[in-house]
Amino acid sequence: MKKYILVYNPLAGDAKFKFHLDEMIEYFQKANRILIPFRTRGKEEPGGNADFAQLAVDYGADGIIAAGGDGTIHEVVNIMLKSRLDVPLGLIPSGTCNDFATHLCVGGELKHCLPAILSGVPRAVDVGKVNGDYFLNVASAGLWTSIAHTVDPALKNTLGRMAYYIKGLGQLPNFRTLRMRINADGRTIEDDIILFLVMNSGMVGSFPNLAPLAKIDDGKLDLLIVNKCSISELMGLFLSIFAGKHTHNPHITYLQATNIHIECDEPVDSDLDGELGPSLPLSISTGTNRLRIFC
Repeated sequence: MKKYILVYNPLAGDAKFKFHLDEMIEYFQKANRILIPFRTRGKEEPGGNADFAQLAVDYGADGIIAAGGDGTIHEVVNIMLKSRLDVPLGLIPSGTCNDFATHLCVGGELKHCLPAILSGVPRAVDVGKVNGDYFLNVASAGLWTSIAHTVDPALKNTLGRMAYYIKGLGQLPNFRTLRMRINADGRTIEDDIILFLVMNSGMVGSFPNLAPLAKIDDGKLDLLIVNKCSISELMGLFLSIFAGKHTHNPHITYLQATNIHIECDEPVDSDLDGELGPSLPLSISTGTNRLRIFC
């Protein structure tokens, strides 16, 4: 009988996934599979979540299933790669934002997720590596990039994605540029920028086409830089994003690269998949086909 470790975040999104556990167990039993649940611990709780990797080794698991948002998947992927746990990963998007799962067209309903996990063929995908950590979808810094890990969890659970938009509007009056030096496969960019995004998929912050050339298995990362502009120009930029014409905007720099180094004149924290990442400088590279995901 095949065995799967279910790593689920009970607080993700509307915090209702835990009420579907019985439904999942029944589904796996009918398929003659074994499901072993692992409840994630919060940052304030003692002990980490790396235990699921040892659990997978002890039971000879055939796959890991991550139920949560982008942050949960980010943690699961980092634990898997750092512990060299080479089994496929299944996704159940149950968080506030589920950008990578959405890019893969993985719906949030169990009736869509579970057949893909149990009968689908694993797909090899790239991951990004930055200063010893990994990201599956995006590494970023600058305006708005810290929203996911600074917004109040209670507000996020109540308002969902709207909580991010409210937080983002509150940052606008105090926004300023950062002087950065970026080297992307030998091309050097030094400029005052508002934010940068290094993307694996084209879906970030629920915007579906931020990186129109992005592919999750092409061995490349997509770099999008928003250069210095006024608030009114920034609002116009967002209109062009909705229209899918932002890469032609004069305040946007967009390119693809496999190795990217980013420095800043002042201390700046990065964000990896909605979680607090290392401080700049960042050395970012592509891990080609480093992970297998059930699709």
